[in-house]
Amino acid sequence: MTGLSRARVARRIAAGAAYGGGGIGLAGAAAVGLLLAEAQLARRRVGNGASGHVPNADGLYGASYTVPGEPALRLTMLGDSTAAGQGVHRAGQTPGALLASGVAAIAERPVGLSTVAVPGARSDDLERQVTLALADPSRVPDVCVIMIGANDVTHRMPPAHSVRHLSSAVRRLRTAGAEVVVGTCPDLGTIEPVRQPLRWLARRASRQLAAAQTIGAVEQGGRTVSLGDLLGPEFAANPRELFGPDNYHPSVEGYATAAMAVLPTVGAVLGLWPAEEERPDAARREGFLPVARAAAEAAEEAGTEVTAAMPSGPRGPWALLKRRRRRRLPEPEPAPSTQPT
Repeated sequence: MTGLSRARVARRIAAGAAYGGGGIGLAGAAAVGLLLAEAQLARRRVGNGASGHVPNADGLYGASYTVPGEPALRLTMLGDSTAAGQGVHRAGQTPGALLASGVAAIAERPVGLSTVAVPGARSDDLERQVTLALADPSRVPDVCVIMIGANDVTHRMPPAHSVRHLSSAVRRLRTAGAEVVVGTCPDLGTIEPVRQPLRWLARRASRQLAAAQTIGAVEQGGRTVSLGDLLGPEFAANPRELFGPDNYHPSVEGYATAAMAVLPTVGAVLGLWPAEEERPDAARREGFLPVARAAAEAAEEAGTEVTAAMPSGPRGPWALLKRRRRRRLPEPEPAPSTQPT
């Protein structure tokens, strides 16, 4: 499938979300029976993301940067097991703790982390999670990170429905005053026990959803980062290192890889990144594209950021596509037992 074809598919899914349609099938009706048969075999060998221990990482990070009278930044994690950190044993190994520690080091301010993500969640759970995140109007998060989509694919939620729920969540958070960064659906085609042809179908489905998620989130004022890395090329090359014991959730190194991909965009939305890195760099193939084209390209390359740019053009809204340089994450400090302030 060409880049333009991928862009058209993503736009059709996003349009279905906006206008209430069901959207197109992710893998095509003819493949559904085969997909279900192979999925049943695969599920016997991997976890489904709905159970298992999740460390409680909520708390204050970067406490040494505390200045009297200056409040801590607030970071909230929403989404599924990858946002919650299922598969690791210590709180400091979760993506929320890694991001909170990274933002604290960049901003030289403490960061209060709150997690409402739930293992096994699909996009239709985001309404509940957003309500929790915004429960206290005096403590609206400065930035929310959403990681969602894998369970939508494995449970065959219509992609337009997925995007509709995500778009609504981003809109509510932005209206409340929070910045939003969405880690789009990871590439499920590299889960180790999954064999062909399910592997190909899973890759196609997850990348189509990731591109459509990008359109929906960006049009509501959020930014997206492709999480193909989360279960993508780096996992395929190093499955024993980057997958956890269940061969499904990321390991400690895998979550660090994902957090390192998201951190530059979180820093950028908070105004913490160097100004020169906000300009597109032609040498890194960055630039302005129609949003559907940018979404399709981002879905093919992990770590790629998409953000709204010019409001409209001959081919609809435009976006800025960036391939940010990744920064090494600082060692996370243990979160205290008290809630973030």
